[in-house]
Amino acid sequence: MSTKWVPKSVLALKDYSRHDFVADLIAGITVGLVALPLAMAFAIASGMPPQAGLYCAVIAGFLISALGGSRVQIGGPTGAFVVVVAGIVAKYGIDGLFMCTGIAGVFLIFLGVTGLGSAVKYIPRPVVVGFTNGIAVVIASTQLKDFFGLRIEQVPGNFLGRLEAVAQNFRTVSFEETGLAVLALALILVCRKFFPKIPGYIVALFVGTALVYFLRLPVQTIGTRFGGIPSGLPALKMPHFHLEMIRPLISPAITVAMLGAIESLMSAVVGDKLYGHGEKHKPNVELIAQGVANFISPLMGGLPATGAIARTATNIRSGAKTPVAGMIHALTLLAILMFATPVAKFIPLAVLAAILLVVSYNMGEWAEIPELLKLSRLEVACWSATFVLTVFADLTVAVEAGMILAALIFIRKVTATTTISRVTKEYVDEGRLHVLQDKEIPPYATVFRIHGPFLFGAADKIDDLMQQIPELPPIVILRLRNMTAIDATGIRALEELADRVKASGRRLILCGAREQPARLMRQSEFEQHVGAENICANVTEALARAGVVFPEIAAEAPSVQKWGRRSTDHASAEEEAAAKAATSRD
Repeated sequence: MSTKWVPKSVLALKDYSRHDFVADLIAGITVGLVALPLAMAFAIASGMPPQAGLYCAVIAGFLISALGGSRVQIGGPTGAFVVVVAGIVAKYGIDGLFMCTGIAGVFLIFLGVTGLGSAVKYIPRPVVVGFTNGIAVVIASTQLKDFFGLRIEQVPGNFLGRLEAVAQNFRTVSFEETGLAVLALALILVCRKFFPKIPGYIVALFVGTALVYFLRLPVQTIGTRFGGIPSGLPALKMPHFHLEMIRPLISPAITVAMLGAIESLMSAVVGDKLYGHGEKHKPNVELIAQGVANFISPLMGGLPATGAIARTATNIRSGAKTPVAGMIHALTLLAILMFATPVAKFIPLAVLAAILLVVSYNMGEWAEIPELLKLSRLEVACWSATFVLTVFADLTVAVEAGMILAALIFIRKVTATTTISRVTKEYVDEGRLHVLQDKEIPPYATVFRIHGPFLFGAADKIDDLMQQIPELPPIVILRLRNMTAIDATGIRALEELADRVKASGRRLILCGAREQPARLMRQSEFEQHVGAENICANVTEALARAGVVFPEIAAEAPSVQKWGRRSTDHASAEEEAAAKAATSRD
C-alpha cells in the first residue's frame, strides 16, 4: 500500500522503541522550555496577549507533529509572522486575525492536497532574503520600547514613527529594565558561545524572572501589562465571522499561507539535513498539516503557525528520533499552562524584548547580503525593493512587488539567451571541444549536464544529483554548455552542490559555461567553492583536469584507488576484446 499521504508520525511508530521514547521525551521537554519565552514574545510583539502564542504552540505544535510530513519538524508561532499579524490586528482587530488565519489554513490544505506545494520554489532568493531582512529589522524596532523600559503611550505602527517615538521619549529610559535586558542578552550570548548545549533563552528567562520575584524590581511584567496568563486548557471559541471582511482579508491570508508554506518547507529541508540518515520530508503532507493547524489554532485563540527552524534544530540536537518529540514539546507547554501560570506574571517584558532582539538578528540572513551584492544590478534591485517595502510599507506589498520584479527579470534573462548567429568554420571547430560523443569518460569520473535556464523554480532539480553524491566516483564533472542563463537562486544551488561534493571528499569540475552564467559566476566569486583551476572552458579540458586531480585524491584517500584499478581493468578488458575481434577477423 502506498504511504505517500501517510504522516511521518504513523510511519515512525511502526518500529518505535523504548530507547526512541526516552530520546524523544528529553528532546520534547527541552524544546518545550525553549519555546516558552519565544511563544510569549512573538504574541506580545504581534499586539496579542502572551497566551495567544502559548495556545498556538500547544495546539498547532501538536497537530503539525502528529499530522505532518517531517520526522523532526517543530511547529508554532515564529518571528516571520510578527509583522503580518501586527498589521492585521491593527487594521482588522483580533476577529479579523482569527478569520485571516483560518482562511490561510484552508489555502495551505488546498496547496497540499493539489500538490501545489512546489509553487513556493518559484519565490526567488532575492525576494526571500529581502523580506527576511526586512522582518528582522521591523521586529527589532518593535522591541526598543520594552528593552529600554520607555514610557510611550501608543507605539506607532510604522517603522519611522516607531523610531521617532523612541528618540523623543528616550529620556524616560528605565535603568532597571535596561539592566535586565542587557543581562538577558549577555546570558544568551554567553551560553551560545561557551555552553551551546544549554538553551540561553531559558537561562535568561529564569534568571530575569527570579530577579524580579525576589528583588521586587519596579519593571513592566506580564502581570502588570496583561494581568497574567489564564491557567488551564485553551477554550474552544468561535471568532465572530464578518462576511464583509472576507474580501479584504484574502490578500493578507494569501501572504500568511505563502509565508507559512515557505517557512515550514525551509524548516523541513533544514531538518532533513541536520537529522541525516537519508531522511526526506513529504512537502504536501506537511502543508496539509500546517493548514489543519492554522485552521484550528484561531478557534482556540492562537496565532498563525509554521515550522520553526531554530526550534527544529534544537529538537534534533537534543536527540529527537520521531515526531513524538514535537508532540511532547506541545504537552510540556500545556503542562506549564496548567500548573505554572501563577509564576508567569513575574516574567519581565525587558527579558522577552532581549530574546526577540536575538531572534530577529538570527533570522535576518545578513550573510546573504554581501553575496547578493556581488550579483547583477537587477537582482540587487529586486532584493532592495523587497527589503525597503517590508520595512516602510508592509510584507504583502513587498512580496507582491518583489515577485513582479523577479518575473520581469526572469523574462529578461530568458529572452537574452535567444541569439541568431552564422555557423562558421571556427564555430564548428570550437564545438568539437564541447561534444562528448568522441570522448572517453574514465571510471573515476562522471558527467552531469544542465540543459536550459537554471533560474528560480528550476534550481531545486539539482537535488536529485545531491542525493546521488555518496554513490558517485571521486570526480564529478558538471557540463554547463547548454545552461543558457542563471540567477541568484541557481548560483546558490551550485554553491551548495559544490560544498556538498567537497564535504564528501570528492571534487567538482565545471565546464563550458556560456557568457551570462560565466559572468555571474565570476561576480559571485563562485571559484571560492571549487577553485579557479576546476572551472574549465570545455569538456575536453575538464576530462584532462580530472586526470590530474584523481591522483591527488588517491594520495589523500587510498580507498579511492579502486576507481583507478577499475580504469586499468576497463582498459585491459577493452584491449582483450579488441584482440579477440582481430583474431576472429584473421
